[in-house]
Amino acid sequence: MTSTPLELNNQRILVTGGAGFLGRQVIDQLCQAGADRCKITVPRSHDCDLRQMDACQRAVDQQDVVIHLAAHVGGIGLNREKPAELFYDNLMMGTQLIHAAYEAGVKKFTCVGTICAYPKFTPVPFKEDDIWNGYPEETNAPYGIAKKALLVQLQAYRQQYGFDGIYLLPVNLYGPEDNFDPRSSHVIPALIRKVYEAQQRGDRQIPVWGDGSPTREFLYSTDAARGIVMGTQLYSDGEPVNLGTGSEITIKDLITLICHLMDYQGEIVWETHQPNGQPRRCLDTDRAKQAFGFTAEVGFEAGLRNTIAWYRQNAR
Repeated sequence: MTSTPLELNNQRILVTGGAGFLGRQVIDQLCQAGADRCKITVPRSHDCDLRQMDACQRAVDQQDVVIHLAAHVGGIGLNREKPAELFYDNLMMGTQLIHAAYEAGVKKFTCVGTICAYPKFTPVPFKEDDIWNGYPEETNAPYGIAKKALLVQLQAYRQQYGFDGIYLLPVNLYGPEDNFDPRSSHVIPALIRKVYEAQQRGDRQIPVWGDGSPTREFLYSTDAARGIVMGTQLYSDGEPVNLGTGSEITIKDLITLICHLMDYQGEIVWETHQPNGQPRRCLDTDRAKQAFGFTAEVGFEAGLRNTIAWYRQNAR
């Protein structure tokens, strides 16, 4: 671990995925931590395809710090529809960017992984040391394994080359500006949109995948971004680090809470022929607290209220 914080004020910083939901929050947190916004570069996919090595090499040229957030990602539906694309795109982006950053002499590389990398039946709470103790949940295994391979790469590059790359594992994220597209959204934005549209149409029922029994843990986007920046500045070790709240909620209780906050009185129809996904997700967050002092600050109900309010104002 680092003995002194990485000062950001004179660093040239590349943030892949910086135009996205989490990326915009990370850039704001970088600036609050002293980074110069003019020295932050955000590559865009239309002119910088990170699946191509030459694009990765151009992106990292002259950069001091790389924060890799870019990912091809979605909910259970997208994972079932496009497992090959999710595996290939995420593996190619990550592994080539890491290698290009090493060759370019980048001083710090922060890779944001996924809890989809954990085994399907990981003991709760998930400890980082459990990540290799089984195969991921089948519907998101291609994505999870592609991202987990980047942890191996960073550890190997640290061992052989002394490359300072860290690997952070944020739990499911949510917040304003999330992806509410029903074809690719995660559970919270998907449910908020379902309830909102049911209210607009006057529907008295809404369908929800599975049987409501799985649990999930959720981290508000500003908390996640703050954790990523804190890790970038204060952590320098090969072991992965969870970012989360340490609290879980069942999908049944989640949709009940969303309906309450949105004042929806209709019936929930459980589509039990659809997959539940991983049975439980809840992280052990001790390592992040001990290694660089990160704890989540935004309460779940407050975060949901903010997310709902944003969607109501921006729904089309």
